[in-house]
Amino acid sequence: MPLTGIEIFKLLPKTNCGECGVPTCLAFAMSLAAGKAELVACPYVTDEAKERLEEASAPPIRPVTIGVGEKAVKVGGETVLFRHEKRFENPPGIAILISDTMADSEVDSRLDRSSNLQYERVGLTLRPELVAVKCESQDAAKFKALVTKIKQKSDASVILMSDNPDILAAGLDACSDSKPLLYAATKDNMDKVTALAKDKSCPVAVRAENLDELIELTTRLEQSGIKDIVIDSGARKLSQTFEDQIIIRRAALEKKFRPLGYPTIILANEMTDNPMKEALIAATFVAKYGGIIVLSDFQGESLFPLLVLRLNIFTDPQRPLATTEGIYKIGNTDDNSPVLLTSNFSLTYFIVSGEMENSRVPSYLLVKDTEGLSVMTAWAAGKFGADIIAPFVKKCGIADEIKHRKLIIQGYIAIESGGLEEELPDWEIMVGPREGAHIPAYLKTWKA
Repeated sequence: MPLTGIEIFKLLPKTNCGECGVPTCLAFAMSLAAGKAELVACPYVTDEAKERLEEASAPPIRPVTIGVGEKAVKVGGETVLFRHEKRFENPPGIAILISDTMADSEVDSRLDRSSNLQYERVGLTLRPELVAVKCESQDAAKFKALVTKIKQKSDASVILMSDNPDILAAGLDACSDSKPLLYAATKDNMDKVTALAKDKSCPVAVRAENLDELIELTTRLEQSGIKDIVIDSGARKLSQTFEDQIIIRRAALEKKFRPLGYPTIILANEMTDNPMKEALIAATFVAKYGGIIVLSDFQGESLFPLLVLRLNIFTDPQRPLATTEGIYKIGNTDDNSPVLLTSNFSLTYFIVSGEMENSRVPSYLLVKDTEGLSVMTAWAAGKFGADIIAPFVKKCGIADEIKHRKLIIQGYIAIESGGLEEELPDWEIMVGPREGAHIPAYLKTWKA
């Protein structure tokens, strides 16, 4: 049985150092008991306590990392059924399928799409992260050659796909240092795939015919010492797959049922031959509750909506999307270009910068960190007043970029103009439009 918060607290060092991210050991113990923190966050826990706290400290759905370095993909680690309860932790990895029976030109084009289909949005780079390499030829040497080529041409993390342990071993020889996901261990090859995963310290995916068989297989894997597991219930119809995902998530979170406490893999590519229907299926499991989603191919018109959907669902609802504080150059600015000011709420930034671009007047945009709050909300919260804006203007370096000393503030904070004139006596404070749509007309009247 999992330990209670008080039982966990008794095993902690009780230093209240705060290095775990919460102010007291008692609060940390309660987070551990709820599955909302990991024991590794405490730097002072003893080895004896670690052993007893292992079960209590693990999230109900185990986090699994595929790949190494900055491009590693972490899935799982979830603690809630619904995002509004807290947040979803790790977005699903999206994979493109490449088979060893494809022509070299097709392999190259898919690798190019995997690398080049990237999108900038709200200060983030949205991109797929995984390549699923499938052996359909049953030729181990051919499969190994393909994996070698992918490793040389792509920085994506890899999923090796075959039911034959010998073929998986051949692919693993080409990329064992990259910690690929081995797909899949089944009831027929369990022992050999388990030995392979243990030898190379790789995560392994389990594929079953139904949930009962899945429970049996994950239990066997755990007993053999394998912890990094991804699970596939075997369903390939939308309705059954959806039902399985709900059952797996509820069993892990509500019942603390460890044999199903792992991230899942969804093979959307095997559920339809229609590319647009495949995208809709993938979108379903971005929300409910895929850990990895394999697509037959990437096309911009379907991949971009999936990436934006994933971003929206896996954004912490308690933390607004924010743009980095600093100076942004809109167009070919010079030392006579106007200077505008706004908050770092991403929506505000994109509206203001977009209208500045529409004006075709090269301008500087100063973005002040307001903890992701909009202009009016930040002002009302005391985070966007003259006493906060003025030090930012002095220190950000904009004075080195321009000859004039004119600062345009949004009309919503016109009340701060007097305070800014006192704080910035060398600057002329100009009150710009309240609404972003009026910025182009305003900037066309600009004179340095």
